[in-house]
Amino acid sequence: MKKILVVDDMPDNRELFLQYLEDDYTVVEATNGREAVQMAIEHMPDLILMDLSLPEMTGWEATSILKQNDGTKKIPVIALTAHAMTGDREKAIAAGCDDYLTKPVVAAVLLEMVRTRIG
Repeated sequence: MKKILVVDDMPDNRELFLQYLEDDYTVVEATNGREAVQMAIEHMPDLILMDLSLPEMTGWEATSILKQNDGTKKIPVIALTAHAMTGDREKAIAAGCDDYLTKPVVAAVLLEMVRTRIG
C-alpha cells in the first residue's frame, strides 16, 4: 500500500485527511515542519500533503529542504493551505510543491489529485 505523509498542525485537519485516505493508503503524520522533514526522511512516503503555515518550520521551508535532499527530492508534495491570495500558488510551486490545494479541502478533489500523482 502506498504511503502518504500528512503534515498539519491542526489535529482536526489531520483526522479529516486520515479519514479521506486511510482506506487506500498508509498514512503517517507530522505536526510541524521540522517533524515533516524528519518523517519524510525516515518513512520515505510516496507523497506528502503539506500545510504551509506550520510551527517551528513553515511548510514552505520544509518543502524547500526536502526538494534539495537527494533522497527526498522526487517525493511529490501537494500544498494544502488557507493561503489563497493572488501569487500564493506560484510561491508554493517556487518552494518546490508539485501541486496546490486550498482549504477547506473537498475530498473528491484531494483524492483525484493524490491518484493522479501516485495512483
